[in-house]
Amino acid sequence: MAENKQKGLIKATMMALRRLSVREGDVSVHLSDQGTGNQSGARQTRISCPELTARKGGDPIVCLTAYTTPMAQLLDPHVDLLMVGDSLGMVLYGFDSTLPVTLDMMIAHGAAVKRGSIRACVVVDMPFGSYQESTEQAYRNAVRMMQETGCSAVKMEGGRDLAPTVEFLVRRGIPVMGHVGLMPQSVNTLGGYRARGRATDEGAGIMADAIAIAEAGAFSIVVEGVMEQLAVAITARISVPTIGIGASAGCDGQVLVVDDMLGLFSSFKPRFVKRYAELGKAVGEAAAAYAADVRGRNFPGPEHIFGAMKKSS
Repeated sequence: MAENKQKGLIKATMMALRRLSVREGDVSVHLSDQGTGNQSGARQTRISCPELTARKGGDPIVCLTAYTTPMAQLLDPHVDLLMVGDSLGMVLYGFDSTLPVTLDMMIAHGAAVKRGSIRACVVVDMPFGSYQESTEQAYRNAVRMMQETGCSAVKMEGGRDLAPTVEFLVRRGIPVMGHVGLMPQSVNTLGGYRARGRATDEGAGIMADAIAIAEAGAFSIVVEGVMEQLAVAITARISVPTIGIGASAGCDGQVLVVDDMLGLFSSFKPRFVKRYAELGKAVGEAAAAYAADVRGRNFPGPEHIFGAMKKSS
């Protein structure tokens, strides 16, 4: 009887340990479900950078930008990759370019998106001026980005000149997503936001940039705003997935700025954007209805208040 009791105690202990265990990349429901994450009771494993690299030539990688916890929660079940882009400077802060975005801003929004997601791989942009000076500067700021946001990787714009930096970071444990073609952080030297690769020599340069970044160890590369034939050629030539934006359906994946896709950003609409909703219009209509109710003293109604004050005895 004592032996059976001891076996029962051992079994109960092992079950308790399994319930409390947290394996790398596989967080128990008892921990992850207490916050903003999964409420279904099933274990969730976040998609990793190597898993995305392995999808080269396979199922297209679905990517959208996200900047806040609520939006990350809405998008997480549907995408493979959440990109915290420095496009937030234009979309959220009203800047006319991405250049004023700071490292602190990217860290704050990156951490918010990480908190709101449990499945998608989270990649955060390194902002202008945070990595171009030297490999040491890039490493120092990328380490801070990963430590303070919990993101899976950082993204950097650049070609052949940036390849040594990419290699430096990857060799030290920091996954890097590249970005070639139209590079918004270089808008002043590129002369605007026009599509790239029209001329043969320009297209050859972008191809060389993509090859250099891939060979430096990037796990994937964003190809933005280039001629369709060039995007297809880059995708066929390099060994890591290409994520297209204004490029080609032949890329290994696609990304859009979520506010563009939802019709929330109305300052301008790039040619490559497809609107899947017109939420900006819906927001305006809802605000107008609310304003009318307030001015007409129709809100709050009886169902929105806590009742009349009781007279004190």
